[in-house]
Formats: sequence, C-alpha cells, structure tokens
Amino acid sequence: MVIGPGSRWPHRIDVPSRSDPVLRHLVEGVGGPLGHHSAPGSTPPDWFTVERVLIVVTVCAAVLAVVVKNPCRVAGWSSPDYFYRACYSDWTELFRSRGLGEGTLPFITEGALFEYPVLLGLLASATAVLVDVMAGGAPLEEKTLLYFDVNAVLLTAVWILTVLATLRLSGRRPWDAMIVASAPVIIVSGTINWDLWAVLLATSGMLAFARRHPVLAGVLWGLGAAVKLYPVLLLGAVLVLAVRSGRYRPFLGALAGTTAAWLAVNVPFLLRDPEAWTYFLTFSETRDAGFSSGWYVYNALARQAGAPILSSGTVNVAAAVLFALSCAGIAVLALRSHRRPRLAQLALLIVGAFILCNKVYSPQYALWLIPLIALAVPRWRVVLGWQLVELLHWGAVWLYLGGQVSGGPPEHNLGLGTYSWAVLAHILATAWVMLLVVRDILEPGQDPVRQDSLDDPQGGPFDRSPDRRVGRTLLRARSRRRRGAVSAEPAAAELDVSGVSGVSGVSGGSGGGRRAGPPDRKG
Repeated sequence: MVIGPGSRWPHRIDVPSRSDPVLRHLVEGVGGPLGHHSAPGSTPPDWFTVERVLIVVTVCAAVLAVVVKNPCRVAGWSSPDYFYRACYSDWTELFRSRGLGEGTLPFITEGALFEYPVLLGLLASATAVLVDVMAGGAPLEEKTLLYFDVNAVLLTAVWILTVLATLRLSGRRPWDAMIVASAPVIIVSGTINWDLWAVLLATSGMLAFARRHPVLAGVLWGLGAAVKLYPVLLLGAVLVLAVRSGRYRPFLGALAGTTAAWLAVNVPFLLRDPEAWTYFLTFSETRDAGFSSGWYVYNALARQAGAPILSSGTVNVAAAVLFALSCAGIAVLALRSHRRPRLAQLALLIVGAFILCNKVYSPQYALWLIPLIALAVPRWRVVLGWQLVELLHWGAVWLYLGGQVSGGPPEHNLGLGTYSWAVLAHILATAWVMLLVVRDILEPGQDPVRQDSLDDPQGGPFDRSPDRRVGRTLLRARSRRRRGAVSAEPAAAELDVSGVSGVSGVSGGSGGGRRAGPPDRKG
C-alpha cells in the first residue's frame, strides 16, 4: 500500500499495463498483461521495487545519453561537425569559449561575463575546478572531454533524484515516474545544458509543497530560478489555488522562501561585481529572437519575403503581453472551473505558455515539461506523441544550424521551409498537450489522476481543502445583497402606508398616530 503526499488514506497503486491502453497492448506483445489476482502495492515485490526499477531504467537511459554524444567524445567538438553529428553540447562550447578551461570562472573571476544566472554559473565553475584538479596540466581537448564526462555523471545523479521526486509526487501512480526515467527527450537533450538541475529543484519544490512545507518549496524554487528562470513560475499556480481555496498562507510562505533564497544567492554577487551580474539580464533583453522560437521563424520568413521584421524590443514587448494574456486566461479557467484544478495541471499550463510565448527556445527546454506532463497528463499516447514531435524538431535544429551558423556543406543542410514546419510541429504538439490538460480541468472525470476519490496528490495544503468558484461566489454575494434590499423595501413601504392610513396595531391609535420608523437592523 502507498500513501500519496497529499492523500489522507492508502490506495492500491495504479498499474499502467492495466489502465493505459497503449501500454497494455505493448505489454501483451512482450510478456502478457499483469495477472488480475495480483495486488500491486499490497503484495511484496521482493527486490524489484518500483524505486529500484526506475533507478535501473534511468541509469540505462543516461548511458544512452552519453552514447548519443559519443561521436563528439571520439572525434572532438568542432563546428560544423557537432551539428551534423547531433552531438552539440553547451558544456564543451562554454568550457572553451568562456575560458573555463584556462581558469576563468563565471561569477568568481572578476570581470568574467556569463550569459546565464548565478547558480548555473557557479555549477559551471565548480565542475571546471573539479576537472582542473583531476586533469592537471592536460591538453585542452582532454580537459574538454573530461569536463563533459564529469557533467554527464552529475547529470545522471540529478536525473535519478528527479525521477524519485516525481515518484513521491505521483501518489498511487508511482509508475508515472517512468515517463521521466525513460524520456527520449532527456536522452537526446539532457546533456546540452544544465537545465535538468533546474528541473530537479522545481520538482523537489513541488514535493516539499505536497508534503505541506511551502517555505521549503519556495526555497527550492528560488534556487531553481537562480539556475533557470522557469521554477519561479510555479508560484503562479500556487497563487491561483490560494485564491480558489481562500487559503493564502501557503502562497505567502512559498513566496517568502523563494524571495529569500533567490536574494541570498544573487545579492552577494550583485554587490561584488554588478557588471557581471547584470550581463545575463542585458544579454537576454538585447538578443534577437532565438532559433526554434515562433518569433525567429516569423522574422526569417519575413526577411526571405522582403517584409518588415520584428526588432528585439518589439519581440520583448509582444512576448510579455502574450504571456500575460495567457496567464490571465489560465487564471480565469482555474477560478471559474467546476472543480479546483490540480497544482501540476496549472504548472504545466503556465510553463507551457512561457515556452510558447518566449522569444528564446532551445531543445533542452522540453525537459522543463517532462515531470509536469508525468504528473498532469500521464497518458502514454500523449507522452509518446509529444516526444516524437520533439525528437523530430531536435534533429531538424542541428541540420538547420549546420548551414546557418557554420556554413557547412549545402547537401547536409536543412532549408528554412522544412525547418519552419518542424518548429510549427513542436509548437502545435505542446499546445495539444496543454489543450488536453484544459479538457481535464473542465471535465474532471476525464482526469486519470482523479480516480478513487483523489483530489490533488501534489496540492499539499490545498488537497481536499474547501473549494469555491470565485466568479460564482461573487455573484451569489451580490445576489444575496440584492435580494435583501428588495425584501426590505416592501416592508418599509408597508409600514409607512400603515402609519399614514391609521391602521390599528401599528401606531396604537387612529388617524394621526406616529409614523412607523425603519425596521430594526440590530443583529
């Protein structure tokens, strides 16, 4: 038996090979479906517990992630070959181009500029110091390879912890964490950058919140925002649920923890070297629309057609407005839906909207969504379909960049037309997942998580709390006030008429008895 982080009683665990039609057919082709007389969660699993199976699968997937990059590990990271071999990594590129291999450490070496937040820069610096200790005076190419390998090993540990955090969050559906453990998107994109560190902090923060520790959740989200911005967006989901339930203390605690952690990491480096600290902000503000964003595709097609293109400032404003409108729509949906949405559902919608509206998109940004999809819409048909499109987009990016950035052989390059279709497919696939979540919010009976009388396994303080539809609550309050006013007016009018007409029993006399006053409102 298992108890979810937000549940109040035990439930038998869900078995996807029984409940999910896609997995049921796949399992039947391998070894047959799970027997109907077994009781997962009640029958002892011997050595093969869910946690151990997930760890084994994650380690195997991490090995595959290194195999994907092995062409570069063998032949070296050089442009444009690392595009055509699909083994590009920011780790090795930054190690060489930002001076990490020569001892220049972001946010530690004064004057060193780094286009990422503080905690990510410290991660890059720490691994560079570790490589320097291990490699000593080795040539730069050897140190570059070792830098990749060290980060890949650390990534495996981070990946395992993310899987285990997702397992703890999934309540009676522990096998949903397999979506994270075996994700092809993590296999091909996890070793591009340090995004999985932010994913771990965001997921761990959700676990802390589910266990009713909102301040700790905020601390983890604040640290995550010091790696990549997106974990702070989870506060928006908490705020909407606070308004929906009328319980604001969890949000205030999470907000305080996020603010304190982010300031603790950033303020010392801001005071020490303001130019280096603000470089990330100025770089993000002034850079053009990034590859694979809808803004980039529009500008590229407009430039090809001779039409006006959007400046960086225009894209900044347009992206911010679209994201604000998206958040407003998500808030209206959450506040007016028949039943309060789950935390993971709102988090997926907010982060997905940020990805689609942002002027920068990289293949590794898809990692942000994987734990949220596993918790919000754990349907393998959806998971596999979305990841297939993301894999196609991942391949298209490198073939396009090979020609645009490095000027490689034309026969190996992907044209703008085909690349634009790949970006559009990625946008539509992400929007499709989000629309499925919207459907589950509007029709809670379709939500596979809300079975067996479960409410919100990730909701923590909001799980099984009183629910209210904000719009309906306001309308009811106005209606009650209106009915009270209407019912009071006839009573007052009747008293006045009685006093004037001299009806006995009102004034105690006839004719000119005293006028009746307004009804007593005490109490």
